[in-house]
Amino acid sequence: MLTFQKRQVVRGLFKAVLASGLLAASLAHAQSGPVKLMVGFPAGGGTDAIARILADKLKDQLAVPVVVENKAGAGGQIAAQALKNATPDGNTLFLSHDHTITILPLVVKNPGYDSARDFVPVAGFATFVNGLAVSGGTPAKSMAEYVAWVQKQGAGKDTVGVPAPASVPEFLVKVIGQKYRLDLQAAPYRGSAPMMADMLGNQIHAGVGSVPDFIENQKAGKIRVVAVLGSQRQAALPEVPTFAELGLAGFEDVPYYGIFAPKGTPQATLDKLSGAVAKVVALPDVRERLTAMGLTVGYMTGAQLGSREHAYAQTWAHIIKDSGFKAQ
Repeated sequence: MLTFQKRQVVRGLFKAVLASGLLAASLAHAQSGPVKLMVGFPAGGGTDAIARILADKLKDQLAVPVVVENKAGAGGQIAAQALKNATPDGNTLFLSHDHTITILPLVVKNPGYDSARDFVPVAGFATFVNGLAVSGGTPAKSMAEYVAWVQKQGAGKDTVGVPAPASVPEFLVKVIGQKYRLDLQAAPYRGSAPMMADMLGNQIHAGVGSVPDFIENQKAGKIRVVAVLGSQRQAALPEVPTFAELGLAGFEDVPYYGIFAPKGTPQATLDKLSGAVAKVVALPDVRERLTAMGLTVGYMTGAQLGSREHAYAQTWAHIIKDSGFKAQ
């Protein structure tokens, strides 16, 4: 039998082992080092601005620096490929909308990643809509006026900017042209920022992109959004009609914004990151700023974002197929 003194020693050792185990578990679940939040488009665009708003608040929730890194190019492919090759420790994340996650794998034969296989959704935080905007070089203040202007000035032909090749905006240019019997040619850019620069310089007369990309220049009166997709008008642009109101239905499934991690990231880390996003999105000032940018703010768990991603892919797979587009 153990003496009283020996029992005390054993009890002390047991407590020490238990404490060290709890400490190890705590450290395993803690965020170690700064978090890199990658964006697949240049600085100055809507996605970049959104990422910086969230990063500023996430650093407080995670108690580590959160740095936005712009890995622009190929419609977000470069950033997505970097995420695929990143260590799955929660320190490298990717903030993206539908184009890189859902659309590119449908239109590019070998994008260098498989969203379902290589990434895991952390959390969604908003949806948004795309719209058609005209530059200050046109007198048009409505969709009807833009159509009439193109018919008169360009003999029914015009070039419309889009932020990336083989993107939803590019397919929308084709659909809009068919609807209004115009010969509209999409001009792909490397992100919304250079497209917007050409619109502001009247190098192109119109562009199709997300409302967050247009909203600041719309408010400043430098461009005019004449129609948006979605089932209802946007809170940030209540005066702008939907394409459904104008007779172009079938595009009510709106795109999303979310944060993604490399496959293999521990579930405890994903839960912590997702919880931090939920708290940030619930902050009144964050909701106000994102709403003012044209987003419909709403937290989604990783599982909900994954389901949203899957449903959106099914919708656009049919649209892209019906357009006759062949994966490049």
